[in-house]
Amino acid sequence: MARGGDSFDLHGKVALVTGGSRGLGREMVRAFARHGADVIIASRKLDSCQALAAEVERDTGRRALPVSFHVGRWDDCDRLVETAYAELGRVDVLVNNAGMSPLYPSLAEVTEDLWDKVVGVNVKGPFRLGALIGTRMAAGDGGSIINVSSGAAVAPGPTEMPYAIAKAGLNTMTVSMARAFAPKVRSNCIMAGPFMTDITDAWPEEQIRRLADVVPLGRGGEPTEIVGAALYFASDASSFTTGAVLKVDGGVAWSPA
Repeated sequence: MARGGDSFDLHGKVALVTGGSRGLGREMVRAFARHGADVIIASRKLDSCQALAAEVERDTGRRALPVSFHVGRWDDCDRLVETAYAELGRVDVLVNNAGMSPLYPSLAEVTEDLWDKVVGVNVKGPFRLGALIGTRMAAGDGGSIINVSSGAAVAPGPTEMPYAIAKAGLNTMTVSMARAFAPKVRSNCIMAGPFMTDITDAWPEEQIRRLADVVPLGRGGEPTEIVGAALYFASDASSFTTGAVLKVDGGVAWSPA
């Protein structure tokens, strides 16, 4: 039950965020901790996880557990789950946020290695984590699974096809897990658009300027603008919401190119 009638309160909860040390994941970690949750920050670079964990504990007083893992590796997903439950005893919120979309010169030059990495990170790992943690949630006090998808899942282009295919699978997984783990577990998806994170720092200036033309709101999103949707799905505010795919993309996914 939320404290003081605050439906966004997360005191007593544990939130695990993959890709949690930077970008959108970082902002979700910080928001969850500010609203009372202990957090598990999981990504490949342990030093980045540790730095954010120290910041969270200093600023919020919540416990923050840094864990290095590779979401595309089945065994690493298993190890992350075991570590989370051994250290904090529970996971109430799972955010499958880690993702990757490497460039390729042409469709015919997409290698098997690139394909396997993209599918592994964007859908195989989230499936494994959702299956393991969702099963434990359903057997316990329930919880919330939040997948972070992309507008590419419904408006794919030729330059990110493996990524778009994987994210479409993540949308499907969201709905399937909502049914598989009901009624105690909610499974929802944030379908994110272009956000101005460290990844976009490498974009050509022309690509950034083009956002004003293709995004109805005229710009890319700031990382903090993911927080409202994340808190909604993580908390009691979404107690009657499951199987939902929510666009947070400035309106771009169904706009004419």
